[in-house]
Amino acid sequence: MPFSVNGILCTLALLVLWRAEELAEACSCAPVHPQQAFCNADVVIRAKVVGEREVNSGNDVYGNPIKRIRYEIKQIKMFKGPNQDIEAIFTAPVSAVCGVTLDVIGKKEYLISGKSEADGSMHVTLCDYIMPWDSLTSTQKKGLTQRYEMGCECKIVRCPSLPCEISAPEECLWTDLMIEKQVHGRQANHYACIKRGDGSCSWYRGIASPKKEFLDADDP
Repeated sequence: MPFSVNGILCTLALLVLWRAEELAEACSCAPVHPQQAFCNADVVIRAKVVGEREVNSGNDVYGNPIKRIRYEIKQIKMFKGPNQDIEAIFTAPVSAVCGVTLDVIGKKEYLISGKSEADGSMHVTLCDYIMPWDSLTSTQKKGLTQRYEMGCECKIVRCPSLPCEISAPEECLWTDLMIEKQVHGRQANHYACIKRGDGSCSWYRGIASPKKEFLDADDP
C-alpha cells in the first residue's frame, strides 16, 4: 500500500509540474493603444472572413507537424502593407499559444493588424489589434487613413500608477487603464498621439486634420 500511495503522489506531482509549465507557456499580451498597434504592425487591413481550415506548416524540431488555422478573407481596404491584396491570414490553432478565433459564419468585417512573414503571408496573434469594424469609432477609422501614421515617431507610454508623467517630449501618456479601468477608454477611442512642429508629441482629438503648427492640440 505505501508503494501505491507514493506512486500516486509522484504521478500527481508530475501532473502539477506539467500543468504549471503549460500555464507558463500560455499567451500573455500587454495592452496597447490602437495607434501603437498600427505603428507596430507590418500589415493593417479591413477584411471580411469567408472561410476557415486547418493546415500544416512544416514540422517542429521533433518532427511533429505544426498545425495552423488559415482564414480565407476578402480584403476590403489596406491601410498599411504590401502592394497586393491579402487573401488569407494564419494563426495558431488555440488561444493558449495566442491563436485568434474569428467569426466565419456571420462573415463579419474586421480591422486586422498583423505581421508579414518571409513568404508574404500574414500571421496574426491575440497580441495583435483585431476588432470588429463596426465597433470602431469614427476617430479610430480616420486615424487608420492618416492620423496614426503621423504619430509613428511618437511613443505612447502607459501610465502604471498615479501620479505618472512623461519622461521625454516625444511621449504621450496613456491613462485609460489607470483612470477608466479599461483598455478601450477615451484616449484609445478618440485620441491620436501626433508629432508637433517643434518635435514634441501631443494628444490630438477630432475628425478634422490638425493645423499645420499643431498649437491647438487638445489634451485629455
